[in-house]
Amino acid sequence: MTSMKQRMLAGELYQADGPEIAADLARAARLMERFNTSPADDPQARLAALRDLLGAVGDDTWIRPPFYCDYGSRIRIGPRCFVNFNAVFLDVAPISIGADVQVGPNVQLLTPTHPIEPEPRRQKWESARPITLGDNVWLGGGAIVLAGVSIGANTVVGAGSVVTRDLPPDVVALGNPARPVRPVE
Repeated sequence: MTSMKQRMLAGELYQADGPEIAADLARAARLMERFNTSPADDPQARLAALRDLLGAVGDDTWIRPPFYCDYGSRIRIGPRCFVNFNAVFLDVAPISIGADVQVGPNVQLLTPTHPIEPEPRRQKWESARPITLGDNVWLGGGAIVLAGVSIGANTVVGAGSVVTRDLPPDVVALGNPARPVRPVE
């Protein structure tokens, strides 16, 4: 029999219960608390907490607390990235962030999704799809990126935009849903 965690990791419908999932969520909660309450005058302790929480953190990458995630272990951030205050990265599926990415305050990367049909949703079934940000992407403050989206290198997403579909490289995208409005010059 397949566990709910195995189903989750495979990208299948699953219910977020069971001892394996509970233990992973508890681990992430402890590490988030350690990161979010780390002393501002001890950047090495803050970085150590972040490296313990996330799957990978590139050199010269910085996240400003508070930062929130589901598991942490499914988030990989490349080098020289900056993530501003109040980021929410729900990493039920992998979140992959390239090099030199800039993330504004209050940005949300949301890999989980739920069935449209009412009965499975009532029974608490869910699934997730990965999010990928290419190198040198800039997400403006309050942007939301939904499950299954990839954003190409050098693309800029305007503040408050909701990204529901893949965006190509080298464009400025705005709105809800976000749409390319011009090339990056």
